[in-house]
Amino acid sequence: MFVPFFQALRGAGVPVSLREYLTFLEGMARGVAGHDVEAFYFLARAAMVKDERHIDRFDRAFAQSFQGLEAIPLDAVLDAVNLPGDWLAKMAEKHLTDEEKAEIEALGGFDKLMETLRERLKEQQGRHQGGSKWIGTAGTSPFGAYGYNPEGVRIGQEDSRHRRAVKVWDRREFRAYDDSIEIGTRNIKVALKRLRKWARDGAADELDLDGTIRATAEHGYLDVQTRPEKRNAVKVLLFLDVGGSMDDHVKVVEELFSAARTEFKHLRHYYFHNCLYEGVWTDNRRRWDQQTPTHEVLRTYGSDYKCIFVGDASMSPYEIAIPGGANEHWNQEAGHVWLDRVRAQWPDHLWINPVPEKYWPYTQSIGMIREIFEDRMVPMTLDGIERGMRELAR
Repeated sequence: MFVPFFQALRGAGVPVSLREYLTFLEGMARGVAGHDVEAFYFLARAAMVKDERHIDRFDRAFAQSFQGLEAIPLDAVLDAVNLPGDWLAKMAEKHLTDEEKAEIEALGGFDKLMETLRERLKEQQGRHQGGSKWIGTAGTSPFGAYGYNPEGVRIGQEDSRHRRAVKVWDRREFRAYDDSIEIGTRNIKVALKRLRKWARDGAADELDLDGTIRATAEHGYLDVQTRPEKRNAVKVLLFLDVGGSMDDHVKVVEELFSAARTEFKHLRHYYFHNCLYEGVWTDNRRRWDQQTPTHEVLRTYGSDYKCIFVGDASMSPYEIAIPGGANEHWNQEAGHVWLDRVRAQWPDHLWINPVPEKYWPYTQSIGMIREIFEDRMVPMTLDGIERGMRELAR
């Protein structure tokens, strides 16, 4: 029965193996999902999706496989509507008010409703528009889509309109997630998780199960052992380009910054404009009167920090190449000198560029920054950030 679903997953690019598919079937056979649609969805996803990047592909295949009569053969529908009464009763308890339950009973109860649906499916030969009996659209039949009936079974309709259907046949309520979609804070957090080095610190307040078993066996009585919680010990120094052409990328940079502050407990950040020079700042409102000398930053943070620059690298080439090239002040030393110092101090470094990668060859300064960073520049996409985190984790 689920072979077409398995094939749809493979066709959508979800790398599900035969072993994982058999695990899913075993879960169904053991009644893990029962007759709950959401439980069925999560069982299938847990068994057959190994990487969060594939969740959106799974959702699309799930919707394609279970989207309604238009995509399901009539024989399969006849089998599928043979629903047990206890499933419908549980759905009623979960979703219907007392008044709506009374209306269902007025029609003869759930058994009568589903029995009528089976009879209509056997009688009906094709698609039907309007009316009050056949399964179709824009009518008042209890079965179909885009119509109205207070005790209906919705089939072939994307969204609820009157919120009165007893059984929603087509469901896809789960947020898109893929490495090709526009990134957001949640997605960035997943990508940043590639950069992790676990260490135990803080108070010993986490249960040490292995230690408890060992101590109990040694002492002959229950001896509960605790240990410090495991935390991400990676230290990150974040330099963020602000102003000018970066105004076009404020939203995505804010999302990256927010995700980084959540993911990395040891995070320090500084702002710069276009290229790094002799001063940086932590408050954009006080960028002129509260700058921190870049030399001080270089002396403060050890070489164990991971250094990440975020910027579009789009500027006049003079801002990188020569003294006095900065567009807001007279810089005594060229921008590339400061970038070379940074790279020497923090060997694990990376530049994340919000400009789409396909446009990089058309901006000279981007090519110059890429050369200085020895091609350690990645686009600000989910896949790009993941590649960058793997590079830093080496």
